[in-house]
Amino acid sequence: MSRSHSNSPATTRSVNIVGVHYRVGRRIGEGSFGIIYEGTNLLNNQPVAVKFEPRKTDAPQLRDEYRTYKILYDQPGIPSAYYYGQEGMHNILVIDLLGPSLEDVFDKCGRIFSVKTVAMLAKDMVTRVQTIHEKNLIYRDIKPDNFLLGRPGTKDANNVYIVDFGMAKQYRDPKTKQHIPYRERKSLSGTARYMSINTHLGREQSRRDDLEALCHVFLYFLKGQLPWQGLKAATNKQKYEKIGQKKQGTPIDELCKGYPEEFGIYLKYVRKLGFDETPDYDFLRELFDKAIRRNGEEDDKVYDWMVLNEGKGLEHRSSGQFNAKYKELKGAGVSGSNQAGNGRWHSSATNHNIPYKAREPPAIDRATHDDDLDGASEEQGAHCCSIVRIVRCLCH
Repeated sequence: MSRSHSNSPATTRSVNIVGVHYRVGRRIGEGSFGIIYEGTNLLNNQPVAVKFEPRKTDAPQLRDEYRTYKILYDQPGIPSAYYYGQEGMHNILVIDLLGPSLEDVFDKCGRIFSVKTVAMLAKDMVTRVQTIHEKNLIYRDIKPDNFLLGRPGTKDANNVYIVDFGMAKQYRDPKTKQHIPYRERKSLSGTARYMSINTHLGREQSRRDDLEALCHVFLYFLKGQLPWQGLKAATNKQKYEKIGQKKQGTPIDELCKGYPEEFGIYLKYVRKLGFDETPDYDFLRELFDKAIRRNGEEDDKVYDWMVLNEGKGLEHRSSGQFNAKYKELKGAGVSGSNQAGNGRWHSSATNHNIPYKAREPPAIDRATHDDDLDGASEEQGAHCCSIVRIVRCLCH
């Protein structure tokens, strides 16, 4: 990088260029992996995010992440990676900037989404996960922070993207399609609040586990809180065990009571899937179409956050604080929020515009997220839990 200190990327006010034509601007997030900056592609003036990771890190992530984005290249709802290389003492990944995470807009909507909004989101989220599965990968860290909206002010502003592939794993051979073997006594990988019961039990994850975790997210959006949130224990290990026990002990009918029966049908279906069984994604999407119709509505792509502020939506919040931050960051198209143990970073996060969630920036603690393993795994530790989290700059 030109004119920058080798151990402190983008710390000067002079023009910093990486990858030949990417200008590095202000710092917008950080985590155990390193630091993330907003940037600009000088060839087309498009906003990007630039992630810096020390080359001497014990568990480098950016190269593998770049490779994963290339595997998923040009898939709807999957961000793009433009450049990976080395600059001085750092590895660098350049990706697209996106908008706020679903956790962010959930906050703005009073921490409850309507049935229609959840069902419409659910269809898109199932499709994003299906796309990953069809590329022979499982995601393994489903949570609201890892699903982002498009960059504000663009035609994709309300499209759903999935980002942060630091926990992704190949579950079958791309050529032979041979599935990985079933194993037990595996370390936890993912976010405790949303992970599947089988993951708590130490069983090797497969496609079914991503889909079960999705349903836990859907119910979180509907209810505002899951029964296993806020559990206390002397150690994290004991807390995760309590969360798993509570999930196992909560009947599906009780968990879904008061909501369209399709949510319960979904959860029963995915929990009964075999380890190497191919899910019926079309069936799952049709369930949410039925839920919308049962609620007397239609899938019109009008989400709860779009009718905030007398129909002006998030971009035009009356809050002076929001408007000031939005104006300041509009060029970067970044919005993020970081929960204790969660991070999300917003950059063009989900399509070819890699929304790479910076691995956890400074945590902004929230009691509602104190039960998260948050992307961390006992195998990879906290390093895994912070894959790009951007501070909630846009929405907070």
